[in-house]
Amino acid sequence: MTGSIVTLPLVTLLFAALHALLMLALLVPISRHRHASRISLGDGGDPALLRKIRVHANFVENVPLALVMLGLLELSGLGRSWIAALGAALLVGRLLHAASFSRRPGNSFGRFWGTAITWGVLLAMAVSGAWLAGGALLATGGA
Repeated sequence: MTGSIVTLPLVTLLFAALHALLMLALLVPISRHRHASRISLGDGGDPALLRKIRVHANFVENVPLALVMLGLLELSGLGRSWIAALGAALLVGRLLHAASFSRRPGNSFGRFWGTAITWGVLLAMAVSGAWLAGGALLATGGA
C-alpha cells in the first residue's frame, strides 16, 4: 500500500491486551479448582466452581463486543482520550465485577458497580458509534 497511511487502533490494542490478561486471570482459578476437584466438564454440582465459571462467562458475554466497539470508534476518528477513557472505564468495571463476584455470590458493591459501569460504557459506545456513523453517512450522501 504505497502512499496510504494506515491508522492502527493502538489504544484499543492496549486495552484488548489488558482485558486478555484479566481473562487469563479469571481462567486460572477455574483450572485449579477443576484439577483439585477432579471435575473435567461442567461444574459437577460444586457451587464454588459454578461461581468461578460464571465470573468468566460474564466477562466473555460483555467484553468482546465492547472491544470491537472500542476499536471501531478509534478507527472512526473518536479522540484517543475518549477511547482511553472508555477502555479504562470498561476495565475498571470488569475488575470490580470479577473481584466482587469471585469472592461471594449475590449482590455486592463491586458486582453492582462493575455491571453498571460496563453497561454505561456499552451505552456510551453505542450512542457514539451511531452518531459518528450517522453523521458520516449523511455527509457523504450514504455513499
